[in-house]
Amino acid sequence: MDHSPGFLKIVNEARATVREVTIEELRARLAANPHAVLLDVREDAEWQAGHAEQAQHLGKGILERDIEKRFPDPDAEIIMYCGGGFRSALTCDVAQRMGYRNVASLIGGYKGLVTAGWPMKKAV
Repeated sequence: MDHSPGFLKIVNEARATVREVTIEELRARLAANPHAVLLDVREDAEWQAGHAEQAQHLGKGILERDIEKRFPDPDAEIIMYCGGGFRSALTCDVAQRMGYRNVASLIGGYKGLVTAGWPMKKAV
């Protein structure tokens, strides 16, 4: 996807403040912490078309409004992904500003998960 310069600017600013993890690190984190959350922050239509099997969904458009209800513990380990790792950097930045201390953005996002053969499913 061809992203606009303004969008890339804010993504790069967010990336300077958030932790990013690889798919291998994601596997290790989910294995080490059974309470870790894999959070899909893509739009509803993207989620419905396919998502990581164990993922939960909270779209970027409502994240700020609903994250505290869904995940009240600011120390919860939450690894966010979007289509390619851009929007998830932004949502991690927002979550950190809201007081979440253990969030990370998945490098490569959904596209990376598909390429890695991650188990997927479609919404019903």
